[in-house]
This record gives sequence, C-alpha cells and structure tokens, in this order.
Amino acid sequence: MIRVFLDVLGGDHAPEATCRGAIEAVRNDPDLFITLAGPMDTITPYLDEAGDIRGRLALANAPEGIDNHESPAMAIRQKKKSAVVMGMLALRAKEADAFVSAGPTGAVLVGGMLRLGRIPGIERPALAPLIPSSNGQFLLIDCGANVDSRPEWLAQFAIMGDAYMKRVMGIKEPRVGLVNNGAEEEKGNLLYSQAHQLLKKAPVLFVGNIEGRDIPADHADVIVCDGFDGNLILKYTEGIAEALMGIIKRELMSDTRSKLGALLARNAFRRVKKRMDYTEVGGAPLLGVQGAVVKAHGSSNARAIASAIRQAASMVRGGVAPAIEEAIKAQSNSDNDQQEEKKHGI
Repeated sequence: MIRVFLDVLGGDHAPEATCRGAIEAVRNDPDLFITLAGPMDTITPYLDEAGDIRGRLALANAPEGIDNHESPAMAIRQKKKSAVVMGMLALRAKEADAFVSAGPTGAVLVGGMLRLGRIPGIERPALAPLIPSSNGQFLLIDCGANVDSRPEWLAQFAIMGDAYMKRVMGIKEPRVGLVNNGAEEEKGNLLYSQAHQLLKKAPVLFVGNIEGRDIPADHADVIVCDGFDGNLILKYTEGIAEALMGIIKRELMSDTRSKLGALLARNAFRRVKKRMDYTEVGGAPLLGVQGAVVKAHGSSNARAIASAIRQAASMVRGGVAPAIEEAIKAQSNSDNDQQEEKKHGI
C-alpha cells in the first residue's frame, strides 16, 4: 500500500478539486491510501462521494493554510499545523510515502528543505516538470527552485533527472542536454560553460548543448538549466501552447469548409489537445529531497490532482529518491578517487 499525504487546501480550486481528485486516484489504483490534510469541515462534505473506497481515505486536521503572499520560510517555521509541514514531517517519519500539494511553490520548496531534508550529497533540490516534445516528453530541470545556480548544482540536476526518467518513465539510457544559446561547446555564460564541462564527466548520457528552438524537438529526454531560465521556458511553453490551440480553434471555425475539415480531423485534434494538457501529467516532482514530493499546478482541477497523486505513486514504486542517493554517492566516490589519483600523480 502506497501512502500519500495530500494538501487539501492547496490550489485555486481547493478543497473541491483536491478531495475529488483524491477519490478519483484511489478508485483508479487499488494500492493507494490517501491522507486528506486540511480543516476537517472542508473535507467531510466530500467524503460521501467516496462510497466503497472510504476505507482508503484518512483525515488529518490541518487548520492552518499557507497562501502565496506569505514568506515561505516564515510560514514553514510558524505554521506547524499546516498540511505542508505535517506532510513533510510524515514523510520524514516514514508515516507517509509521498506528499502532494498544489499550494504555494515556495512553501513546498522550503518545507522540503527544512522539514523533510535533502538527500545526502545533494546541494539543492530542483523542480522538474514533464513537458510535451515532438515525439513524447522531456524532463525540464530546474523550472524555478533555484534562480541563482552553480555549475555543480546543474551537474547534480542532470543526475537526478536521469534517475527519474529511468525509474518512472522507463527510459534505459536518457539523453541529457544543457540549455544554451548555441550548440557549440564554448557557447554560453560562465555558469553554462562550466556546467558543460562538468556534465561531460557526469555519469549520464550527455548529448551537449540544446538551443531554445531545439528544446521541443526531441533532442534530449532531460534538459538541464538553472531555475530562472527553466521557469521562463516553462511559462513560455504553457503560454504558446494555449495561444496555438486558441488560434487553431478560431481558424477552424472561421468558415464552412474549415468546419467540415475540423469535423473530419476532430479525433486527431483531441489527441493533440490531450498531449498538451498539463492535467494528464500531474505536476512537477521536487527531486533531491528524501522522499516523493510532487508540486501540482496551482490551477489544478480534480483530474490534475489525481494525475499528480499517480505521479507521486510512480516515484515511490520506482524508488526515485533511493536511486538519486545511490547515484550521487557513486559520483562522490568517483570524484574522491580522481582527487586521490591527482594527489599521488597517477
């Protein structure tokens, strides 16, 4: 049984979307047990919808909410009865296997750092959403957790992304690329040029620099960048997808001939829309902390919450956190061996 701790107050459509998403997730996965954390009076009205799966839903009274206008660090330190703090502590105590929230990103990041803790050897955790590409999906890491990064952090992001794609997406040897303003090795600012050299020595299949226009072109399964650039890429991708779908819809409805063509191709358009729909993916895993944590989109509906819970369960089943810990430890041992060899002139 996989135990998921869910922040019921998180998101623009909470608690309805979170409660109904949890019920949908439990109905779809017989091995799930979900703890709904939030003010009791906001949760209980939805429990009647659970029916025969009510026994796999528990309640945790978390009366304190955290909103986007609060200081994340202050909120995590002071609001001990918030779902974020309680969920992270439950993960740390092994009372839960995964935590899911559509609440403020900053609170989830700080909660993961201060209340759950980083995997030994990890300098900074990173948010890593799956984004549609021309031939599937790629993992963008980091998308906003670290707006100021160091080259060694980007190398660790690559190792974490590699582990996720192997364990959750089933890719035997993920291709790892580095965002840059040119494909040539010498391109980029100091951060990216130094990160390039570290990635060449990292235990991943590094395929080099990826220019902006090639990000969605299926050149890599993991695309590494700092959180500032990653957030711009993520938000622009969301915006352009929405804009393109709107343009296509308007043009298809512009005249009778276009409407007939749209009718004939409607199944294809539905498949395209599904591929671009973030509710099918769930959210962004917070990689580098000692457990399975998924940050769902703030505007998540019930389907998106169910998908985020499914994603968190996949991280548990795939053993993503232990795999990252093992890979980081192996890399550290390798670096130490190389330093010893240099020291002795080998």
